[in-house]
Amino acid sequence: MALRTAFGPFGPAASVAAFCAVFAAAPSLAAEAEAGEEAVVAAVEAEVEPAAVSVQTAQPTSPAGAPPSAYSKPVFDETWATIGLGVGMVPSYAGSDDYIAFPLPLIVGRVGGVGISPNGAGLVFDVNSPKPAAGPRKGARIAFGPTISFRNDRNNRIKDDVVARAGKLDAALEVGGNVEVALPNVFKNFDQLSFGVQARWDVLGAHDGMIVEPQITYRAPVGRSFALQVQASAEFVDDSFADYYFTVSPAQALATGLPQFRADGGLNRIGTVAILTYDLDGKPLSGGWAITGLGGMSRLVGDSADTPFTAQRGDANQFIVGLGMAYTF
Repeated sequence: MALRTAFGPFGPAASVAAFCAVFAAAPSLAAEAEAGEEAVVAAVEAEVEPAAVSVQTAQPTSPAGAPPSAYSKPVFDETWATIGLGVGMVPSYAGSDDYIAFPLPLIVGRVGGVGISPNGAGLVFDVNSPKPAAGPRKGARIAFGPTISFRNDRNNRIKDDVVARAGKLDAALEVGGNVEVALPNVFKNFDQLSFGVQARWDVLGAHDGMIVEPQITYRAPVGRSFALQVQASAEFVDDSFADYYFTVSPAQALATGLPQFRADGGLNRIGTVAILTYDLDGKPLSGGWAITGLGGMSRLVGDSADTPFTAQRGDANQFIVGLGMAYTF
C-alpha cells in the first residue's frame, strides 16, 4: 500500500515525544508499499469500482482487471523518499494544559536497503527492510534497527509562568533500538497488524535515564486514495527520567510556591492516535502529493500525573491534532 502517511512531530515537549512513538510507525505503510503495489491497487479498485473493472475486462485492448496506475513505474523501488511538513497543536510541556502550535516535519524512505521512518524528533532505521516484490507479502516480517530521538521538554516555550520559574531543563538525545513483528492480511487483504517495542537511553547527560515504549499498530487501505492507521502505545521510564522531569526540588518549590515532590519511575503514560492519509491523485504507485491528518490522546499516569507540574498546574490528559502535506519521489 503506497499511500504516504503521517508526518512525525518534532515538538518542544516530552508530551510531543510521547505521541511521537505512535507516529514513528506510521510511514511504514509506505515502506510496505514496496511489496505488491499492482495487486493492492487492483484489489482496491475492484472493491471500489467493480463495474468499471468488469468493463475493462471486456475490452480486448486492456489486460483483464488491470488498473490504469499499474502501467506506470511504481515510485517505491530500491530507493525512495517522502518529505513533508505539517503543523500541530501540542501541549507546552508534558502535563501542561496550555497548547502551542508547532511544525511537524517528515522524512521517511528507503536508502541502500535501509528503511527510514520518523521517531518523534528523530529517526528509526529498519536494517531488515524488504526488497521490492512482485506480489503481496505472506507471513510475519520482523523489522529491527537503531533509533534516535531528541527530547527538549521544558526547554523552551513554557506558557505557564509558575512552571517556568522552576527553570529550564537540558535537551536529551536518546539512542537505542527498535524491534517489530508485522502480520499482513489479518482482517482484510493488504492490512497489517504490528507489535513492537523500543528502548532508548539518554546520551547527553540530561535525564540520564531509559525509556521503553511498547506499541500495537493497525494499518489498512480505505478505498482507492485513503489509508488509515490506529495505534495504541505506552511509555515506561526509570527513576532517573522521572526524577528529572517530574520531581519538585526544594529550590523549585521555593521559586514556584508548589509543594515538594519526589518522582519515581514506572508506567509514565498510555495513549492512542488515529492517522488518515489522502493520496491527491488517487494513484498510490505514482508518488506525488498527499495530505495527512491526525488526532490523538495520551494520559499521564503514576508520578507524571501526580507531580504538581501536572496535578496543580496542568492536566494528565494530553491531546494532539495536526495536518500536513508530503511529497513522495
